[in-house]
Amino acid sequence: MATVAKALSEFVQNLVAFVLLIILGIVSFFFAVFIVDWGASLAGFENHEDVVISAAILVAAAILAGGISPLGYSSE
Repeated sequence: MATVAKALSEFVQNLVAFVLLIILGIVSFFFAVFIVDWGASLAGFENHEDVVISAAILVAAAILAGGISPLGYSSE
């Protein structure tokens, strides 16, 4: 019975970590896009949607690359 409780506890911990990382990724994505949009408008770009799109792609790639880090596998 203890192993079932331990497995359930680890599952809940992984689920909470997953949800938290997804929420933090979304928040950081919108924050970075907002900052880039604001900076592009301050720099005088009339049509700064291209700058914002490229920044969004870079931020999304950084978030995905952080989630696939090989450092996570070194603890196993």
